[in-house]
Amino acid sequence: MRSEFLATAAARGFIHQCTDLAGLDARLAAGRVVGYVGYDCTADSLHVGSLVSIMLLRLWQRCGHKPIVLIGGGTTRVGDPSGKDSARPLLDEAEIARNKEGIRRVFAKFLAFGEGPSEAVMVDNADWLDELRLIPFLREVGRHFSVNRMLTQDSVRLRLERDQPLSFLEFNYMVLQAYDFVELARRRGCELQIGGSDQWGNILAGIELARRADGRTLYGLTTPLLLTASGEKMGKTAAGAVWLNAEKLSPYEYWQFWRNTEDPDVGRFLRLFTELPLAEIARLEKLAGSEINEAKKILATEATALCHGRAAAEAAAAAARAVFEGKSAAAGCGAPLAAIGELPQVAVPRDALARGVPVFELLVRAGLAASNSEARRLVRGGGARLNEVVVEDETRPVSLADLGPEGSLKLSAGRKRHVLIRPA
Repeated sequence: MRSEFLATAAARGFIHQCTDLAGLDARLAAGRVVGYVGYDCTADSLHVGSLVSIMLLRLWQRCGHKPIVLIGGGTTRVGDPSGKDSARPLLDEAEIARNKEGIRRVFAKFLAFGEGPSEAVMVDNADWLDELRLIPFLREVGRHFSVNRMLTQDSVRLRLERDQPLSFLEFNYMVLQAYDFVELARRRGCELQIGGSDQWGNILAGIELARRADGRTLYGLTTPLLLTASGEKMGKTAAGAVWLNAEKLSPYEYWQFWRNTEDPDVGRFLRLFTELPLAEIARLEKLAGSEINEAKKILATEATALCHGRAAAEAAAAAARAVFEGKSAAAGCGAPLAAIGELPQVAVPRDALARGVPVFELLVRAGLAASNSEARRLVRGGGARLNEVVVEDETRPVSLADLGPEGSLKLSAGRKRHVLIRPA
């Protein structure tokens, strides 16, 4: 491939499908191109499942092309049925506005925004979707869509085969996303849509609509669906989604997520989620035995630096070293005070601690166990620790007397999950 973007994207594992790889390569080699990725406002942050497309947009900008981040203020009110067994919950305007702001904060960390030739812009499809009139839209856009073909799309076909309801509202999502692509081509000169592999049908619909309605040539590129080596969907853990905003998941917890990468995934994740040179990644992924842990720490620090800044990443790495390697016994928690501050924190009413809280109950309050019964099993199995001391009695009261000099105590589940308890 002649274009820097496609050559690098292919080498780092970002490409799953492309509507016309040779054509897109020639277009990119000829000069700057505008491309976009769309994100609906279903939550007030994106999570690691969106990070492949975010990193690809970042590469797009680094290669001199202009990124558009399309916020789905309009399509969120419809709900994308792709990969879903049931309709998404319908959000009100206030929730959508709140979620849009959270997503904006994510992208401020990964892209440079402005109106320059290769600076990113953020647009909202509500700007044009809210202005549509039904009859003109059906005549001008709807006539280009075959219901027969729409029924073959996975997002529709799978629901019908399983006898799962599909509303008329959701059925129209494909048409609206296709229209977004055409509208961005008209307004912004956008020629490329990037999306996950589950968006292939929607992207094709936009390209076909542009050809029929405007005689335009547009391109589509999808990224692979990421599964871990054990077959788990990327971005989910037992504790929930791995969010990209610090107020939903601390930099320390984010660092720990990457540190816990399975051995076979290290090289792949270094290529996708860091900007380390490929030669260095090739060296790191060859490490064997316990040495692979050093590669995991580098992955964790580099990925966290991109999302939360270099200072937060280094602080998280220092906290992990203190917690796991016991550099100090400060505050009775086995870690320096500066590192301790990076751990997730949970406030517990001071009067409750004055009376004493059973340790099994505190494990649930801290989010280290999902239920009292799970917390009891954790203690019985020797997996719960208070200030680095194994808890042997599930009813042991935790009180103000357990606080260290800095006014907190450390509660642990296993060797990888730790929370600071502070009185409120």
